[in-house]
Amino acid sequence: MDTMRDRFAPVVSRLLDEDPRVAVVLAEIGKDGFTEARRRHPDRVINVGIREQLLIGAGAGLALTGLRPVVHTFASFLVERPFEQVKLDLGHQDVGAVLVSAAASFDWPAGGFTHMAPGDVALLDTLDGWTVHVPGHPDEAETLLRHAVAAGDDRVYVRLSVQSNTQGHAVDGTRLLTVREGRAGVVVAVGPMLDAVLAATEGLDVTVLYATTVRPFDTAALRRATETAGTDVVLVEPYLAGTSTTAANDALADVPHRVLGLGVGRRELRRYGTVEEHVAAHGLDARSLRERIDGFLGARVGV
Repeated sequence: MDTMRDRFAPVVSRLLDEDPRVAVVLAEIGKDGFTEARRRHPDRVINVGIREQLLIGAGAGLALTGLRPVVHTFASFLVERPFEQVKLDLGHQDVGAVLVSAAASFDWPAGGFTHMAPGDVALLDTLDGWTVHVPGHPDEAETLLRHAVAAGDDRVYVRLSVQSNTQGHAVDGTRLLTVREGRAGVVVAVGPMLDAVLAATEGLDVTVLYATTVRPFDTAALRRATETAGTDVVLVEPYLAGTSTTAANDALADVPHRVLGLGVGRRELRRYGTVEEHVAAHGLDARSLRERIDGFLGARVGV
């Protein structure tokens, strides 16, 4: 099966053909995927070289001329390194762009911590007005990329990962999807965490919600789920643990509730290892999730 990033260049190349507003800005990474698109649209496929601050600045400049820039590199180079430009060139100037990342939290462990960005979504949470998509399957990535580019002049972040669920869902860029219904708690699985969450909650009397758009957070869907499943909520996110706990707490602020945020820990893992080893070390494999969800929800969770 192809990866989310495998879909990125072909989808955006088609959008370049279809929409004269679309432009692509790269910083070396991913340029080979746009060789043909650059031949067809040399004025709208721009490689700035290894200059990540310029990457964002150039995207913002294109947006000021009325174009819809799609800006791409690894997450650590797209959100963390040029964060001041994201804050000022896009946010302060109130212009839109589609930031599309790769490498996620630890997709390329051999690259070391410089190529990991578990804090990217939490960092964007310090800024106003961002939509954040976290697809869990290549089909969802294609759908959400198209949503993002078509979203007027909004600021949108699309977080691509090599981690993937086995099956895609019909996502719409806004709602949480109900995958399983229960009466003893709600578990929200974000993007590529769904398969592990479904395995971890097999036989448990819980509602499982699936999130591929985490900002804005679908508070209405979470509230509806808690009406029948109760107000104990577990969030399982493929980035920094606790990133969305504030959103869940705000959604349930007027009722007694508990929220457990599971995700990537703050402690840096200094052994490169494999993606699977990092998943297990952060307690995001199905067995570890089962233990942590059981421990939080208690005896009443069993069917």
